[in-house]
Amino acid sequence: ISICRDLPNIEVITFSVNGISDLEPLNQCQNLSELYLRKNNIASLNELFYLKNLPRLRVLWLSENPCCGSDPHRYRMTVLRNLPSLQKLDNQAVTEEELSQALVDGEEITAPPARRSVENGCPESAESGAAESTKETESELLNFSLEETNKIREELGMKPVPRDKFSSFSPRETDCNRKKRNNVLNAILLLMKELDTEGLEIVQQTVGRRLQAFRKKELQED
Repeated sequence: ISICRDLPNIEVITFSVNGISDLEPLNQCQNLSELYLRKNNIASLNELFYLKNLPRLRVLWLSENPCCGSDPHRYRMTVLRNLPSLQKLDNQAVTEEELSQALVDGEEITAPPARRSVENGCPESAESGAAESTKETESELLNFSLEETNKIREELGMKPVPRDKFSSFSPRETDCNRKKRNNVLNAILLLMKELDTEGLEIVQQTVGRRLQAFRKKELQED
């Protein structure tokens, strides 16, 4: 997600099922209008502090994060009190009545969350470790990676990767490696939107050469 610091003009970001816990890099995305963060590791609603100054944010999907807590009403009211410009929250339209009620029932967020020190690039979380190890989460990560990969291939004029071929190199990887690859795919998608025709042609040529190299290597191994 740190790549977002270098993408101030990005308008739509999809980081669902991606192990994200920190929204600070998003406060640079002044043109952001849609943000999808379902099923991540966002522990505190204080992370909304980094979204309060995004003037164009209209759609936010934050459900199934630890910060949602056990009280859906309090969660929704707090989000809407701090982000009153939202038109849709968690795939549900925001009403004028809710915005008024949020001023009463929602909690005002005035400071960012306290940060925990992270020693490496793939920290372990005691709260989310068990959930992330379930088959459901692994399946969603795989489906998400496959979808993002095929989006890239479609933009490059390439055929989509069949699920059976994609999954063949995924299950044996560690959670850390899988998350890193997922982050790389997302970063590529974000950067692709910043490229013009010439830039996309260069990417297409580079990807073509890399695929040829992989295929030659596979043939040699066979």
